[in-house]
Amino acid sequence: GNMAASLDQVIEEKTDTVALMSHSPFEKETELNKSMQAIDKGAFHVSQREAKTHQENLQHLCRICGSSFKTDPYKRSHPVHGPIDDEMQVLLRKKEKKAISWPDLLAKVFKIGVKGDIDTIHPTKFCHQCWTVVQKKLSNSPYEMFFPRRSPVEWQSHSSSCDVCGTSPRGVKRKKQVLNPQLSKKLRMVAGRVRKIRQIKNPKQVNQKSLMKKIASCKKIHLSTKILAVDYPSDFVKSISCQICEHILADPVETTCKHLFCRTCILKCLKVMGSYCPACCYPCFPTDLVSPVKSFLSIMNSLLVICPVKDCQEEVCLGKYCHHLSRHKEIK
Repeated sequence: GNMAASLDQVIEEKTDTVALMSHSPFEKETELNKSMQAIDKGAFHVSQREAKTHQENLQHLCRICGSSFKTDPYKRSHPVHGPIDDEMQVLLRKKEKKAISWPDLLAKVFKIGVKGDIDTIHPTKFCHQCWTVVQKKLSNSPYEMFFPRRSPVEWQSHSSSCDVCGTSPRGVKRKKQVLNPQLSKKLRMVAGRVRKIRQIKNPKQVNQKSLMKKIASCKKIHLSTKILAVDYPSDFVKSISCQICEHILADPVETTCKHLFCRTCILKCLKVMGSYCPACCYPCFPTDLVSPVKSFLSIMNSLLVICPVKDCQEEVCLGKYCHHLSRHKEIK
């Protein structure tokens, strides 16, 4: 009987210990789960805050070159996804090129696609320096001096080692790029040629040209080549401009030596400077002057010019320009 009672006590003690052992891990697990949930919530809030600050930082950076807008004293910026501004539209019209929005133009100039950009990864604006690069490339000017990078910045999503959030106020840090030796050689050659041309120019010839311009004094009468609607090659512009005043030919006449001048300009020069061609000094008289061929005159009349009257900026054919100008005078 004593043995049975002692056995019962041992069994009860063991069941109590098993019950205690079975309850304690569950309690520990629930406590761990609660603490893990709290950590997850905290981490989620931190990551959300970091993503927000990352997106705010992106708003101050250029989409193409990664520089900060704070470095520009005028704080100029242009939207990546938007219509092209008026100044660039005028330049595109002159070059006879078509582009409606910035994504199309940026794809042509920088060879990057911005249509699939995400606001949390990519900036939504680009700087005025990159805008100048676009302008220079469209006008066939050397743009390497403005944009030394070979390729635009590659943007990544936010991480612990984020370049955007850990950058200085001057913009995203970029790798130092070695200058292209071929490009620098080309620029040196061009600069050398320009220096040689400047040295060759005779000061007497320059003075004679300025004197002829003063004799003609037709700045208020004749049209400047700057109002041409299309950016023609320089040789073509020379062929349609007077060799005395350098304006667009008005009532053009041809000499026996095949040079073209405005009628009033050549008559004034012949009267003051003597009977010879101002371009080649070949003997020339007022009776020798003839009108150019009809095909040349038709090309001249078909040239598009931009009306220089304020708030007009209409493109008109040169042949109809006088009629267009008379309408402005009637309105006044």
